[in-house]
Amino acid sequence: MYGIHDLTLFIISGLLLNIMPGPDSLLIMTRSATQGWRAGSAAALGIGAGTMIHIFAAALGLSALLSTSAAAFTVVKWVGAAYIIYVGIGMLRAKLRGEAEALTDDAQASAVAAAPLPYRRIFFQGFLTNVLNPKVALFFLAFVPQFIAADSTSKPLAFIILGSIFNFNGMLWCHGLAVFTAFASARLKVKPLVALWLNRVTGGLFVALGLRLALAEQHSS
Repeated sequence: MYGIHDLTLFIISGLLLNIMPGPDSLLIMTRSATQGWRAGSAAALGIGAGTMIHIFAAALGLSALLSTSAAAFTVVKWVGAAYIIYVGIGMLRAKLRGEAEALTDDAQASAVAAAPLPYRRIFFQGFLTNVLNPKVALFFLAFVPQFIAADSTSKPLAFIILGSIFNFNGMLWCHGLAVFTAFASARLKVKPLVALWLNRVTGGLFVALGLRLALAEQHSS
């Protein structure tokens, strides 16, 4: 149908690729562990929305610009890296304030650690973290066409169908990860100070990932 072939292999490969850890998984796990599964799901929905932007952009040929234009790739890369670093620094700053209060007043530290972010803000964190990463766009350009026949009469539609399947499977994994992390956090009774350290570690990883993205080459895998 529409020139799509080896659909089973595509689904299995997509699931394995979604399971691989990255900034999306880190964001979901951190929000779920510190604020519950609904927060993790809000991040997952944002990530899924960002993925759909990449899918439609690739289907329309916009993402091809990133693979051929060094200037376009560099602009998107630096904007994405700056945002990921910004999110990481924001986590570190909030955690450091919470840790300072923990040294003086445990009750106040608990209140700081438990202060929830609005779901809308978490959604847009997931969305921007994903949509501003040019490596995701290049991934779709490299991966999806392998499962579309060269003589397909509707390549853009086939691309959208495969991309939507990939994103749907990714959302199943992401929401499952959110629920599992929240359940494990509740069973382990994660204390406010532990949550602060989790945020600190995640913030540091986001800064590192942002720096890695900033140094990424256009055609690196």
